[in-house]
Amino acid sequence: MQRMGMVIGIRPERITEYKALHAACWPEILAGLAAANVKNYSIFLREPENLLFGYWEYHGTDFAADMQSISDQAVTHRWWALCSPCQVPLESRGAGEHWTGMELVFHMD
Repeated sequence: MQRMGMVIGIRPERITEYKALHAACWPEILAGLAAANVKNYSIFLREPENLLFGYWEYHGTDFAADMQSISDQAVTHRWWALCSPCQVPLESRGAGEHWTGMELVFHMD
């Protein structure tokens, strides 16, 4: 299992919309994540800095293929079309990143 943390900004005027989207996350999105071996996925909001922190656990053996399977789904692109305008990628993100990956520096079970 691989633990993953990521961060992105959120537009303050879109926080209510973003919360509503995730309060009623589409079953097809959840099924796609599960099929891609993603478990224990959470997104946290930090105000007033307006940051979203995402955490998930990856339980597969081919991360690139599993992430591609998510990206290949038309429903994913419809979901991203709603969520992405709410988000503000960090200027420090890596090439090809929307959410910025984070290094795990401590974990306790």
